[in-house]
Amino acid sequence: MKIGLIGTGRIGAFHAATLHALEGVTDLVVADADATRAASLAASLGVRAAPGIAEMYAEGLDGVVITAATSAHATLIHQALDAGVPVFCEKPVALDVPGTIGVVERAAAGSVPVQIGFQRRFDAGYRAARRSLRSGELGWLHTLRACTSDRTPPSAGYIPTSGGLFRDCSIHDFDILRWLTGREVVSVFAQGANRGASFFADGDDVDTCAALLRFDDDTLATVTATRYNGAGHDVRLEVCGSKDARFVGLDDRAPLPSAEPELSWQRSAAPYATFMERFHEAYVTELGVFAEVAAGRAPNPCPPADALEALYVAEACDRSRRTGQPVAVADLRSAGGNGGTATGT
Repeated sequence: MKIGLIGTGRIGAFHAATLHALEGVTDLVVADADATRAASLAASLGVRAAPGIAEMYAEGLDGVVITAATSAHATLIHQALDAGVPVFCEKPVALDVPGTIGVVERAAAGSVPVQIGFQRRFDAGYRAARRSLRSGELGWLHTLRACTSDRTPPSAGYIPTSGGLFRDCSIHDFDILRWLTGREVVSVFAQGANRGASFFADGDDVDTCAALLRFDDDTLATVTATRYNGAGHDVRLEVCGSKDARFVGLDDRAPLPSAEPELSWQRSAAPYATFMERFHEAYVTELGVFAEVAAGRAPNPCPPADALEALYVAEACDRSRRTGQPVAVADLRSAGGNGGTATGT
C-alpha cells in the first residue's frame, strides 16, 4: 500500500514512524506546509517527501493520514474525498459544529471511508472494560468517573486555536463513554476554573474543568480534566456496576502517589509524562486498523458521525460552564444536525 501523510509535527512524526513500520505499507510519502520539516522527517525515516499535497495525490495513494493543524482538517478531508482516497484524520474533524456536519454529510453520501482518530477505542484497558460491561459481568451500570490530566500545560500560542479544554481534551472522554456504554448523553452540568497561567483566561479558556453527565438510561458520569497534574499524565476511567467494577489506567505508570502509610504494591516505573507515552500501543493499533479499512478489509471503527456526537457534548459543557446552568445536549443537536448511536469494534 502507498500511504500519504499530511502534517509532520510531533504527532505526525510519530504516525509516520508507525506507518513506515506497518506490514503492508510499502511506500510512505509525507507532505507539510513547511517543506523543510517534511524533508527532514522523510530523511530520518528513509521515506519520500512530496513537494506539495497535490503532487502527493498525483502519485496515486491507497490512503492518507491527516495530522496537520486543526484549522486545516475539514479542508484536507474534503480534498481526500475529492481524490477518492480513504482518509484517517486526527480529531477534531473541524473547528466547529457546522464544519463537522459538512464532513459528516459528505462522508455519509459516498463510499470512501473517513476514520477519525479517537485512539482510546484501541487501548487494551478500555476495550477490556467495554467487554466486561457488555457481557453483563458488571451488572447494571450506575456510575462512570473519567479523568484526563496533563502533567504540564501546552504553550500559550496553542490555546487560541485549541477549541478550549472541553473540546480539545475532555472530548476524548466523551467519545469513549459513548463507545463503551452505547448510550447517549442527554444533559450536562459543567464548571471551569483557572488557577494557573493567565494565558488560559486571556484565551477565553480554563485550565481545569469538571462535568456531570446524565445518559439516556440515567447512568451518571463525572468527567474532569486539568493542564496541571504535577504527579504525571493521568488518564483513567472507573466503570462501576451493581455486580462489579473495572478500573482503566491502573498500571505501574499511573501517577497515583498514595497517602496511605502501608501499601501492598509499589510503583516500579516512572509516571507517564505525555499522552503519547500513555497511548503508544493504542496509536499503533489504530493506524494498523486504518490500513485494513483503507484496503477494504475492515469496517470503519470511528466515522465522523461519532466525532460529531462527542463534539455536541463538548459544546454543551462549554455552554454550561459559561452560563452556570445545566444544558440539554438535544438543544445542540437540534440546532446543528441529527445524532446517531456510538459505533466501533
